[in-house]
Amino acid sequence: MTDITVSEVAANGLDITVATAGTGPAILLLHGFPHTWRIWEKVIPTMAEGHRVIAPDLRGLGGTTRSQTGYDAGTLAEDARSLLTALGEDTATVVGIDAGAPPAFLLAMTHPERVERLVLMESLLGGLPGAEGFSPPWWFGFHQVPGLAEEVLTGHEAEYLRFFLDAGTRGRGVPPDVEAAFVDAYTGRESLRCAFSHYRAMPTSARQIRDAVDRGRLTTPTLAIGAHPVGSALERQLRPVADDLTGHVIADCGHIIPLDRPDALLPLFADFLSWPR
Repeated sequence: MTDITVSEVAANGLDITVATAGTGPAILLLHGFPHTWRIWEKVIPTMAEGHRVIAPDLRGLGGTTRSQTGYDAGTLAEDARSLLTALGEDTATVVGIDAGAPPAFLLAMTHPERVERLVLMESLLGGLPGAEGFSPPWWFGFHQVPGLAEEVLTGHEAEYLRFFLDAGTRGRGVPPDVEAAFVDAYTGRESLRCAFSHYRAMPTSARQIRDAVDRGRLTTPTLAIGAHPVGSALERQLRPVADDLTGHVIADCGHIIPLDRPDALLPLFADFLSWPR
């Protein structure tokens, strides 16, 4: 069984909780909402066979410092770059899902020398063309109103998170211990504030993404993976700006791909990263 070590690493002014496993070329995994590094726990053992897997909790989430600011994708990308440096890694394959995808994209755009390969899953990249047929779900607006969601949801975190975990697995749910860990990570007004700060920074993130695309192209080999509900929208956004892009949509899979369909995800990683099958 692969040993996963969880520790605290100082980087970019934060104490970042990070899970690591294996040795070899680095793979950095960036989660989204409402997750922690444990979204990856079903795929880490396979990924750690011949690789050093690095799975942090994003700024303000899980065990990582609950900062007052810095939830835009550009700052999150700098968090990721600083974490790699602190861990002695010059380069990495970078994987981002949901809220972890925009910073992964910006890291590859602004520091392509640090990103060997890029995998983006179940997210949209600001207002880039290609996703016009996808309507943001209702909770985006709810989360973006300053202070509102915290006021409404404090004391009801478990029920609210269960909605996302059930929807994100098409009703199949996640393991009880993982659900309990997610609920613990997002319980309390301050934890909720940090979670929703990621949504409140979306306009800034969108401008950063647009500026990066205006300055240059995505040269890093990239894999775009969709499921339900994003589907192929992310691939359509990337197609005009990426030099080397592979797209895939996983059938019968919810938004939380690594927990819902690790059996379908791992072969895609293997093909893209040239792992032994």
